[in-house]
Amino acid sequence: MSTFALAVRDSGTMLRRNLLHARRYPSLTLNLLLTPIMLLLLFVYIFGDTMSAGIGGGDRSDYIAYILPGLLLMTIGSTTIGTAVSVSNDMTEGIIARFRTMAIHRGSVIIGHVIGSVLQSIAGVVLVGAVGVAIGFRSTDATVLEWCAAFGLLVLFATALTWIAVGMGLVSPNAEAASNNAMPLILLPLLSSAFVPLHAMPGWFQPVAAYQPFTPAIETLRGLLLGTGIGDNGWIAVAWCVGLAVLGYFWSAKRFNDDPK
Repeated sequence: MSTFALAVRDSGTMLRRNLLHARRYPSLTLNLLLTPIMLLLLFVYIFGDTMSAGIGGGDRSDYIAYILPGLLLMTIGSTTIGTAVSVSNDMTEGIIARFRTMAIHRGSVIIGHVIGSVLQSIAGVVLVGAVGVAIGFRSTDATVLEWCAAFGLLVLFATALTWIAVGMGLVSPNAEAASNNAMPLILLPLLSSAFVPLHAMPGWFQPVAAYQPFTPAIETLRGLLLGTGIGDNGWIAVAWCVGLAVLGYFWSAKRFNDDPK
């Protein structure tokens, strides 16, 4: 069997292992998914009318359309916190030492985590999106191509954040530290254009919100699904995703290969 075939086979085995863990212990994933769903319901039904007026919208449905793209990306960030915790558990509970004595492809362990996390992230996005549609989100102007582009961006963004989360899990001494280290992945959307436009923020804070990975991705999703202008946000979002994915991959690979356990 070739090295590539061995890597594919072992990565598939590790993927099944991670999905089985997620199925048997769904509480972590469900708890992380509750955050964007609760924020969606809170901002729509408690602050919706006021916030809609603030962005120049006509009613609550306008604000649903405005915030849902940001909450979809927040869902991805929430899910990857679980990935960091899962990787940290593997590194501290001795299973990695056992894997390293077996005839399996070395990188298949973290590749299985990455693929499993991306699948869970997309499932979470579908769930939050379904809640959004149920309470009034509509995208009547988006073409099939634009929907496919939006889905591709979500997958790319999930892949990038997952590699970063894997690295965070590898450098964390325990699950609690991994959860804390990965917390910026869910807090950064709160400091972006997810809930209010950039021009409504204080002048000194606008560069912070503008020059981070979530804002261009959010604006690109809005452009694809709602027909607003995308401008330079499209290529900036892709550049952020590729850069974070490459950084996370090399960071994770080096940390995993250097780990003495």
